[in-house]
Order: sequence, then C-alpha cells, then structure tokens
Amino acid sequence: MRRLIAVPHLLDVETGAWLDDRRLLLDGDRIEAVLGPSEATPADAVPVPIIGDWVVPGLIDGHSHQVGDLEYAGIPAVGRSPAQEAMSGVRNARDTLRAGFTSVRDVGTFWAFVDVALREAIDAGWTPGPRMQCAGAYITCPGGGGEVTGEAPSMGLPDGLRFGVVRDPGEVRERVRALVAGGADVIKCIVTGAVLTRGTTPSDVELAEPLVRAAVEEASAHGRYVAAHAHGAEGIKIAIRAGVRSIEHASLIDDEGIAMAADTGTYLVMDVYDGDWIDAEGRRAGWPAETLAKNDATTQAQRDNFTKALAAGVRLAYGTDSGVYPHRMVAIQLGYQVRLGQTPAEAIRSATLTVATMMGWEDRVGALRTGRFADLVAVDADPLVDIEVLRRPRTVVKGGAPVDLGTG
Repeated sequence: MRRLIAVPHLLDVETGAWLDDRRLLLDGDRIEAVLGPSEATPADAVPVPIIGDWVVPGLIDGHSHQVGDLEYAGIPAVGRSPAQEAMSGVRNARDTLRAGFTSVRDVGTFWAFVDVALREAIDAGWTPGPRMQCAGAYITCPGGGGEVTGEAPSMGLPDGLRFGVVRDPGEVRERVRALVAGGADVIKCIVTGAVLTRGTTPSDVELAEPLVRAAVEEASAHGRYVAAHAHGAEGIKIAIRAGVRSIEHASLIDDEGIAMAADTGTYLVMDVYDGDWIDAEGRRAGWPAETLAKNDATTQAQRDNFTKALAAGVRLAYGTDSGVYPHRMVAIQLGYQVRLGQTPAEAIRSATLTVATMMGWEDRVGALRTGRFADLVAVDADPLVDIEVLRRPRTVVKGGAPVDLGTG
C-alpha cells in the first residue's frame, strides 16, 4: 500500500533551500518519489497526516551512547548487569527517537555487545528506537579511557567489561575481528585519555600509532572503519596519520591537526554542548575536582577549535555524546553550533547529510530523496530562522510510520 505525506515546506539539505508544496510518495518504508506542485497524486495513495509545516530529514546523532544510565565521574557499569544496561537502552532509544533522531552511531558501551542487542530489538520492531550503527565495545589500553577504572580492581572484572583491552597490534587485530563477528558496524579506538574516566588525562596518548593503524587495516579488511576518541593534539594527529575516518571530541586539536583533517577529509565529531552539562551536573552532584578541571580544560578549547575547523573547511559531523546527558535533549547542540559560526542550514546538514555520509549511509538516510528511508521531523516554524525549534518536534516519522511522542 502506497502512502502520501503532504509537506508545505521541505528542506533540501544539500542546497539549504526550502521546496514548497511537495508530497512524499511512500512505498513501504522508503520514498518512492518526491512530487512537485504540478505532479498528479496517485489515486491509490493513502494520506499520512502530520503536524508541522516545516519538514527536515530525520536527524542523526553521530556520537551517541544508547546503552546504560547517564555517564558520570564514577565507575561505569560496575554493579549493573548487561540486562539492566539493555533495559536502560530501551528507554534511551525511545527518548532519542522522540527527540527527532531517527538514526544514531552508537560509539561504544562498557558491557560488550549490549548495543548490538538493542539494535537488533529495534530492527525487529520489538521496541521503538533509531536506526543504529554499533561499535560493540571500546578498543583501549589497560587502564585507559575506555577501561573500567577507579576503585574497581581490574583483575576482578568480568570479561564482558574488558572485551576491547589490548596491549599490542596483534591483540588489536584479534579484537577487531571479534567485534566484527559480534555485530559491530564501526570500530571505536580510545586513542587518548578521557574527561570522565578516572585516572586518565585527555591530552595523553594511550594507543600508539602502530596499534591505531592495525585497527584501521583490520577494520578495512572487514568493510568497517575506525572512529577515534582523541582529545589531545598529538593523539589526533596519530589517528589521522593512521587513517581513521573520524576524530571524536577533538577538543585540543592544534592548527596542524586541523590542516591534516582538512587535507585528508577526516571528519571531526565535536560534542560542543557536553561541557556545560558536565560542569552543572558535576558541581551539583559533587564530582571530583579532577574531573571538573579536565572538563574546564577542554570545553572552551573545543568550542574555539570548532570555529577554527569550520573556517578551515573541515568536515564537521553532528555528534553529541548523548548518554552523558539525557537523550531527550539531543537536539540542544544545534543551537550551540550556530552560535559557534555555522548557519542554521549548515548545522542541520551536519546532523543529516554530512553525518550520513560519514557513516556510509548516505544512500539510505540524511536526505528526503527517492530511495531513502521515509524518516522526517516536522516543526511549527522555520528552523533556518530559529534553529531551536528543532528541540520541539511536532511530528517524527521513521520509515513512513509516525512516532508516538508521548512523554511517558
């Protein structure tokens, strides 16, 4: 059965122009055609009513953590079973979808492969949520930014919490193969220390270039790519030289690193809202001074470097680190990116076509075109005038089916 969605204003994300009076003809969960004002409507097409005259493609979060409770400055995942983490993921996936994000790249979970199980449940229609690319686990050094560190002794941790811990290139290759076999779509390497992981320093290199290169080569052999968590300038350059597809965070990137990213086409995924949440929540909850100091050292630097990377023509893909803050807030970063120099059209493109291309999904999501999934967000006002309206979707459609936006 074919269906039809009438769209008063449809955003062409590539040009940034509004296309007026369009109709999306759907065949199953895909767009069969985008009909213009003078084109006839097929008589057998059943209307799908939507609320909101301004329609953009379904949004995409390129750096999401769907699994588990909110991250904090404690010991992650310890004391929680994989089943508990998965059930938290059910809630998070529902909230992400209701926020207008119909696809995500989930870049890691401490309990290995819980993200893959969530993806499979969503794809089977058992629970609502976005389309997911999954990392399965983190490739990290012992005690590194992707390890469970702090008060918990590593020797006593279950294997599922230490799945991606590596010491040499051979172990990296073996772990990449195991991740792919377990269902990973993307390989996540923790190249530098992290803000929230205790005992690590964001500027410190934790995976040397031969290990990152081994991950890139092994991932490529299996049709996958590598996303590199890297705050520090040297770690970023190591990752770019090794051939990763994207740099996550990129907080302390220097001018040389920006030039390298521009020259190689490496994507930067910069979570420029995240620091405000960590500062406010951390001070409210009494997080360690070490954590708050690391956040202070990276937040404004990252924002300044976002603006510099934008001016240099670097590919900037939308990614939020949702899971550090609530998934229902995932659109808040759009306004931050506009305040840091992007036009509203550029910010929306970063969260649609650009991130879809980074993920290798430009043939299925990121634009409302023939052959793509019928994923869209409708709002009451022009987001090119007020980007914040995208934080209040009136209609979300995934695969041609309207999403229940209830608050329960």
